Amino acid sequence: MSTRIAVPLLVHNPERALADAHLAKDLGADLVEFRLEEMLDDEHTIPAVCDLIADAPLPVIATCRPAWEGGSTDLDEELRQRLFERLIRADHPPRFLDIELAAFDRTPDLQRRIEDALHAAGDRAPSIIASIHDFAAPPGDLARRLIRLAALDVARVHKIAFRARSPRDNLIAFDILQRAQRPTIALAMGEFGLMSRVLAPKFGAFLTFASLRPTTTTAPGQPTIRELLDLYRFRSITPRSRVFAVVGWPVAHSLSPPVHNAAFEQMHEDAVYLPLPINPGKSEGDRLTSLKATLLELLACEPLALSGLSVTIPFKESLVALAREQGWDLDRIAERTGSANTLIGRTDPSVANTDVPAVVACLARAGVEIEGTRICVLGAGGVGRALAIALADGGAHVVVTNRTPARAHMVVRDALALRPTIAGSIACADEPPPDARVYINATSLGMTSGPAPDQSPLDEPFVARLEAGTVVLDTVYRKDETPLLALAKKHGLTCIAGLDMFVEQAIRQLEHWTGTTPPRGLIEIAAREAIDA
Repeated sequence: MSTRIAVPLLVHNPERALADAHLAKDLGADLVEFRLEEMLDDEHTIPAVCDLIADAPLPVIATCRPAWEGGSTDLDEELRQRLFERLIRADHPPRFLDIELAAFDRTPDLQRRIEDALHAAGDRAPSIIASIHDFAAPPGDLARRLIRLAALDVARVHKIAFRARSPRDNLIAFDILQRAQRPTIALAMGEFGLMSRVLAPKFGAFLTFASLRPTTTTAPGQPTIRELLDLYRFRSITPRSRVFAVVGWPVAHSLSPPVHNAAFEQMHEDAVYLPLPINPGKSEGDRLTSLKATLLELLACEPLALSGLSVTIPFKESLVALAREQGWDLDRIAERTGSANTLIGRTDPSVANTDVPAVVACLARAGVEIEGTRICVLGAGGVGRALAIALADGGAHVVVTNRTPARAHMVVRDALALRPTIAGSIACADEPPPDARVYINATSLGMTSGPAPDQSPLDEPFVARLEAGTVVLDTVYRKDETPLLALAKKHGLTCIAGLDMFVEQAIRQLEHWTGTTPPRGLIEIAAREAIDA
């Protein structure tokens, strides 16, 4: 049976809950979970709970979660158990009744009471979901709890949910699903656990949960049902689907998932693309350690079929270091710049840089030949460093500037150490030169989510003095024009938006992963729709 989607609804008002249940059905949910703890005040509210479930437009999971297992309120345990008995015996019972494994352990008489009610209800009785939750980490005694769960004969469905501390914890959920003897729900919660929710059908999960709205999640890390169905194409995921992801910190608002998932759909690829956040720690050594620990373990999981990655800030240089350590192939640009943004393959991966070819392609369309052209790279971070080295290696005369001049000097020093042959083709300056043919913003200035969304790396008096025909390329992309491009446009300069660069590098990544060139128009439309969303 295919993996189902359940929309959890915390019930405050029965009429609102019913309206939301109808909306969940319209959006494509298979079930609704009514979280009843805030509705259960006393014995007199139990009939209203039964009426709510009877009127629901979808099969119902009835859950009344106590505060000691992540619920929203303290509950009288005897009252809660009487609710269970009434729901089991109701004329219109829920399809499933979720009861915590810990409740059976805390109350020795509970299993007998549930079994008696199930026997009295006969064929119309709901199936019992026995659940385990840990909102801090994977339980240290998980094996013991799973053994206890397997011994609980009254449970027809098992549920295990825990907070993921890193993406690697998703593998615990996948292993549980692969070993399951009964229908099983296994979920990693939190920002690192999205993979377990989206890939539930790949590993045969009984169901996954998706919120109705971003504001109504009942557990950390739940995607919305629209995201699950439209963005991640949940219904098309199979055990054979290949998995791709964007690695970085942060990556929650990356354009890559909507763009690449749209491309996979158009290209008829059995594949899904996810955000994969990795905490980089505080130092360069921490970044490499975190990246290595995560990627090697995920790549080693054969059933996961992790087949390619986009790698963004702050891991582009760490990816090259990892590739060299592991003996993976590096393309020419990654080898020469020490920076890469693409991993290709699983069992024998290779690493490439598609950022630099994207910039070169954008400049070529603007009529710029790299060789012999004077180019100013604004910014001495990872992106600026890679572009400066690659462009100088391609014959450009590159000047690197940075608000902290010492950083620009370090880039030139590192570039010459890595590529001695570019001596004479790369230099640094305290201020941008006024006579460059091309200016490339490789800083975060102008980034909507960055520290200075309203700032430009070049001020207006400087831009106003530039000659006609000067090209300004901003690697920052945003819904509206960046401050730099707004100035350049105002003064009649040739502008290249960061979204154009993003499209170019995405096309090249898809070529690496699929062996096919995707339709450019599709990538452009998907990127524009994603940035406008």
